[in-house]
Amino acid sequence: MVSFSHRDPGTAEEIWTAAFPERELPRLPENFDHLVVVAAHPDDETLGAAGLMSRTAGRGAAVTVIIATDGEGSHPESPTHTPADLAAIRRDEATRAVRSLSPTIGCRFLGIPDGGTDDHRDEIATAIRGALRGALSDALESTDRVLVVSPWIGDGHRDHRVVGEVVIEVCAELDVPSRGYPIWLWHWGSPGDVPWDRVELVDVDDETAAAKRNAMRLHRSQAEALSSAPGDEVMLHDGMQRHFDRPVEVFVRPAAASLTRDFFDAFYRRNADDPWGFDSRWYEQRKRALTIASLPRPRYRAALELGCATGALTALLADRCDDVLALDIADAPLAAARRRLGERANVRLARAALPREWPDGVFDLIVLSEVGYYWGAGDLAEAVQRMASSLTSDGNLVACHWRHPVAEYPLSGDEVHAALRAEPTLARLVVHEEEDVVIEVFGRPGSRSVAAETGLIP
Repeated sequence: MVSFSHRDPGTAEEIWTAAFPERELPRLPENFDHLVVVAAHPDDETLGAAGLMSRTAGRGAAVTVIIATDGEGSHPESPTHTPADLAAIRRDEATRAVRSLSPTIGCRFLGIPDGGTDDHRDEIATAIRGALRGALSDALESTDRVLVVSPWIGDGHRDHRVVGEVVIEVCAELDVPSRGYPIWLWHWGSPGDVPWDRVELVDVDDETAAAKRNAMRLHRSQAEALSSAPGDEVMLHDGMQRHFDRPVEVFVRPAAASLTRDFFDAFYRRNADDPWGFDSRWYEQRKRALTIASLPRPRYRAALELGCATGALTALLADRCDDVLALDIADAPLAAARRRLGERANVRLARAALPREWPDGVFDLIVLSEVGYYWGAGDLAEAVQRMASSLTSDGNLVACHWRHPVAEYPLSGDEVHAALRAEPTLARLVVHEEEDVVIEVFGRPGSRSVAAETGLIP
């Protein structure tokens, strides 16, 4: 989860308003017969997709809403409302908000604990499959006549990410199209955090906008303060609400699936041992030097390098680490790495299809250099969790990625780094950003700067 507070003023809507006209963004195709809207909390569906729901129901197509949690954790310090009170209030608000858009919209609540979606993935998946079985039947088994929308996995809220991941997985399994709708991105993010190449818009005309505003007002527990007492403050302040009063709604297409071993085997067959110019290009030499220079400590006990390729960076890591485990998905680069590294006793090379084939143990240095954008969104999310779990309490994670788009890569380098910044158990210590490359180093929350660690400052 991105470190943000709903009390922060957040990104001004004027910044977002200026960002949209700069780009020619396609419209979401609205040729489906059944729309399934999945929300992590009551109000997500209204904020992110009320316009689309209103338009869909207005043309006579079916709309189904599934809300995973009751949002009872929205005011954890409230002196006037218990979680049970809030759960009942928020269910009622969501029911009335959805019905205000159209009385034909069906709404189902799963009652999963607020903040606990990660432990209930199977339950969420079962509910989505059930809704899709009915939707596919209504659409005469034509999967392109059904659309599922859910919170965007890059939104910076754990429940949003989990629900979005489950939707992507179920829809991929059933070959049903899906989209993600951002909520908190508009608060904490900036235009640089948006995967614009995968964005589609839904136009919201004046009549639809009025219906959406009315539905948003019905979520009173979030749009207004519960009381004047501390702990009962408004969750969606006026600045936040302005993000959802635009003449468009924003939806993000899922990233493509992860690249497979076959892709890399074929790539090395076509391009020999140094396809990216690791040894011949000054750009690559300089980037490695920057990556090594960014490490906060002079020495590490155990390093894990994810995607070592031909071992150019591995050789430099071996000079700074007692032990290096370097992994790659393909045999050809590993063979080149073995030739480069010779008999370095502190280096182990192994083939692994990450993140599924994850190594045992913990590491005080994890290196993710030019790898993350090969993963699809689901695999990236899994990799971030595995990296966070494998990092020692005093460890560092260094990530380095090319920032320009590559057509065959599922993700961009900026999307990879956004996912790392969104992980709550990691805190950014170092950032080096250029037009071409971004390098970031993470530690655990509370990690101190190099000057503090070495006694230069208190």
